[in-house]
Amino acid sequence: MTGQDAPVSVMVVDDHPMWRDAVARDLAEAGFDVVATAGEGAQAVRRARATSPQVLVLDLNLPGLPGVQVCKELVGTLAGLRVLVLSASGEHADVLEAVKSGATGYLVKSASTAELIEAVRRTAVGEAVFTPGLAGLVLGEYRRLAAEPGPRTPDEPKAPQLTDRETEVLRLVAKGLSYKQIAERLVISHRTVQNHVQNTLGKLQLHNRVELVRYAIERGLDDA
Repeated sequence: MTGQDAPVSVMVVDDHPMWRDAVARDLAEAGFDVVATAGEGAQAVRRARATSPQVLVLDLNLPGLPGVQVCKELVGTLAGLRVLVLSASGEHADVLEAVKSGATGYLVKSASTAELIEAVRRTAVGEAVFTPGLAGLVLGEYRRLAAEPGPRTPDEPKAPQLTDRETEVLRLVAKGLSYKQIAERLVISHRTVQNHVQNTLGKLQLHNRVELVRYAIERGLDDA
């Protein structure tokens, strides 16, 4: 799935059993390793910690612990975990809250099975995946936050030095291009784009593409 021999491990969390089972079945048939499912928030946290999936497909509307709280509890504590929200809600407030809680992407449940499978594939390699129309909303919110004056310290360290190609890739990431589109634009391989992004994340001490986009927007790279 991601160029490795082992399939991507996935966990599906939704409080509707028929929907949850259908999503898990579709992902398993597409070649993913569905390591767990859960129907409520606290159960999802326990099972995710027990199975350490690479991608968590997460509904927001869960009994007990809500989806955004599940996201907050797991992201950053499970190494390599990426969260793709799959929700019936396309409300802007829900999308922004999910992203701020650590979700990598957001898909509404009207998406097709093919769109979901592609979204999970892209999420697994660190891409931010959004239902059409929602990516612009998230970028707009980051622009708004970037425009607000932030606290500065007199001893703030200098920004790490990126190579010209890393800066070029970062600029295209900030414009909302997918890895595939960046690879085509720069006439390099998809894997090379991934490597540049991973190197940039390491240099900047960031954790995912969402944080990377905000970093780039704060420095005006999306307008370059």
